[in-house]
Amino acid sequence: MIRLLVASSSTKKSDAPSRLNWNMCVSCMLFACVLFVFSGRTVLAASSDLLGIGQTVDVPATTTKPKNAVPATANVLANTISGSRSEPPQSFDYTANLNSDVFGANLFTGAFAREGATQFNPDYAVAVGDNIQVRLWGAFEFESVLTVDAKGNVFVPHVGPVQLLGVRNQDLQRLMESSVSRVYRANVYSYASLASAQPVRIFVSGYVNRPGLYSGTSMDSLLHYLDQAGGIDAERGSFLTVQVKRGALTRATMSLYDFLLDGRIPLIQLSSGDVIFVGPRQSTVKVSGLTENAKRFEFRGILTVARVVGLAKPRAQATHIRVLRNTGPVRSTEYFALNDAAQVVLENGDEIEFTSDKKPGTIAVRVEGEHESPQEYVLPYGAKLGEVLSQIKFSQRSDSTSVQLYRLSVKERQRLALQTTLKFLENAALTARSGTNEEARLRKEEAELLLQWVERGKNVEPSGQVFIAQASDRDDLLLENGDVLRIPTKDGLVLVSGEVILPNTIAYDKALSVADYIKNSGGYTQNADASRVIVAHRDGSFDEASTGRGVFGFVASEPTVRPGDHILVLPRIDVKSRQIFRDVVEALFRIAVIVGVVHNF
Repeated sequence: MIRLLVASSSTKKSDAPSRLNWNMCVSCMLFACVLFVFSGRTVLAASSDLLGIGQTVDVPATTTKPKNAVPATANVLANTISGSRSEPPQSFDYTANLNSDVFGANLFTGAFAREGATQFNPDYAVAVGDNIQVRLWGAFEFESVLTVDAKGNVFVPHVGPVQLLGVRNQDLQRLMESSVSRVYRANVYSYASLASAQPVRIFVSGYVNRPGLYSGTSMDSLLHYLDQAGGIDAERGSFLTVQVKRGALTRATMSLYDFLLDGRIPLIQLSSGDVIFVGPRQSTVKVSGLTENAKRFEFRGILTVARVVGLAKPRAQATHIRVLRNTGPVRSTEYFALNDAAQVVLENGDEIEFTSDKKPGTIAVRVEGEHESPQEYVLPYGAKLGEVLSQIKFSQRSDSTSVQLYRLSVKERQRLALQTTLKFLENAALTARSGTNEEARLRKEEAELLLQWVERGKNVEPSGQVFIAQASDRDDLLLENGDVLRIPTKDGLVLVSGEVILPNTIAYDKALSVADYIKNSGGYTQNADASRVIVAHRDGSFDEASTGRGVFGFVASEPTVRPGDHILVLPRIDVKSRQIFRDVVEALFRIAVIVGVVHNF
């Protein structure tokens, strides 16, 4: 065709007839090509729809296209957008519902959206589109699933149409038997049941997380559709006002609190186009403290504490309530006994806390060790140590002069004191300054040593022992709940441990001194500090065996060893004459001795 055009352009102007013929030929060929292209495109679309766009492939190629026709691609795209949601109900993020403090918000987690109706309502009215399972047997056999047609009938062979529209599910079998018996007087038996409910599309509107149109069946509950909509908006929606509307008529109004607290939910038969509407949230109160349901509750009308008790389910130990009033410009607090607050009226925004305000009545004290009495005593609050000691029956092996008392409150105080000292020791080791390189090296070595002591100290568990053996008013000491009295056994042994070569347990001999017991245990190790030997008595007291100035700031002589004592030789701590470190170690040692756990270092 290009050659013809070139030839045509190169002809002489005087050759008019020839030029006209050539132009006509070229025009005919161009028209034929265009017609071929359009007809080929139509044939291609009719023969193979590679992209699945063309939907009317059987239309003849000569069919004219309407002026306002929408391209096939646009139709498919529109159908795709209108026929499916961008986010299916099961993929909705229900985290906010689970973490909400609103009572009932955790009801919607996707479980209702994933599962449909598990059983049919006996009062369900058969509707157009429902599937009915019909069976006939005997002289005539038939089995099939029949669909209720537009006139409300199902057609049973040899029986004819059976009107089922509006029939209750529980009456379905009786009606089918009656219809069959009019044709077959005998030897033919029938059975009918609802196979599947009618598919419907329900609008969910109001204060929900994701309003829209959702699919299900007419037997699905309201929770199924609310769950598909992401649940009720916890900050704006009402759990007390959920309505089912059909046009201008409100068919039912329910409260989800009935379902949450009592397990009651109405079975409402839904139809396509029905609207589930969630109203705005009403008044609320926040509940906390000793209660099973520490949530934010919604209410309407007048709310009393008695009603809150039924909603919040306070625990058995709750005795009082604290009401924080948030209404108005002044914030006030009220305090009531739970038994006297039943008629207290609450207002929107109030906060209620259930508390325990109990006075101690009795205490329990355990007696362990070597004795012949009961191991636990229940005493009135305010009982004294002498009252328990007078009831204990000591045996011949009991060491009644070394009664030990362990108390939980003292144990906690010892733990806090030890932590404070360890923190001070750690700070001193990490913040010490140096003037020279040599001094810096020494500081580093000392810091590493002290930090090792700190780590050991963190693992120490205080004993909580109270030193009572030598107290003049011991019998007047007030007891606390959980106190433990321990009666040691007269075993006649002395334990020697710490920085000795052979830690050992040696039979008591009143002729032996502290040095003798250490010598019988192999003597001191190279790391021992002979000036720091502690003799711990079983009654909780300590003595220092030293001829110089002791750790407690006084000159101590060698103590007398008693049966059951524990002789502990402490290690030498080389602090390079740094006074600050020496003071810190002294402080740590004092605390360790006071809590009675120095042998754990």
